[in-house]
Amino acid sequence: MKLFFSKYEGTGNDFVIIDNRTDFFNKDEKVIRFLCDRKFGIGADGLILLSEEEGFDFRMTYFNADGKEGSMCGNGGRCITAFAYSLGLTGKQVRFIAYDGEHTARVLEKKENVYMIEIKMNNVSNIDINQGFILLDTGSPHYVRFVDDIESMNVNNEGSKIRYSPKFKEKGMNVNFVKQSKKILFVRTYERGVENETLSCGTGIIASALAASISGEKSIKQHLVRTRGGDLKVQFKRNTNLSFSDIKLTGPATFVYKGEISINN
Repeated sequence: MKLFFSKYEGTGNDFVIIDNRTDFFNKDEKVIRFLCDRKFGIGADGLILLSEEEGFDFRMTYFNADGKEGSMCGNGGRCITAFAYSLGLTGKQVRFIAYDGEHTARVLEKKENVYMIEIKMNNVSNIDINQGFILLDTGSPHYVRFVDDIESMNVNNEGSKIRYSPKFKEKGMNVNFVKQSKKILFVRTYERGVENETLSCGTGIIASALAASISGEKSIKQHLVRTRGGDLKVQFKRNTNLSFSDIKLTGPATFVYKGEISINN
């Protein structure tokens, strides 16, 4: 069968997005791996389905490049918001449901194929502070370590060691390395499911910003975060019980192209 798709990217984190409102896509892992394959398929860090959901503008279902259903994806949430808006399914105020529950988003601006999107993420608590690293769940589980020399790091090598360590091997772990400079963070992320460094990871960027608040100046309420794929802004409220609320991720979601591909489904 022929499959129609759109390709979007959020600061270099790229996705195949499919309008699945008729519920035709059977979510076969082999097909998803093929679509995300950069040599034989379309190529992407993940695949996102847009489906109907009563009481919401849509449902977002995210799959990692390995074909397995993933957890929440912050960059993907911005991209599917832009996709839904482009289809005329929503206005500039968007409400959708994903793996970790309800989200709202806003289309702040559109210039040609670039949408500036603000997405509200769920509250974060149950933070595990360890010697040398912090563990927290921002819709997906994240390990955050602060480093001095991030530019020359072999993120694939160092990240995979942590991701496949006995402590995290079974469920997997996203691994973030962060260099902090005042209100600017530089973040590089090894993503589970992709099993590689990605140019940007939305939930990892949020995790890094919250970890920076824990380890640094408590009064800071936002961070500019630089990734290899571009810049994003994280805003949040830090509560007295070491939890975070009113978390917002703002950055571009760019339409790349749309097309069709033949699959066995």
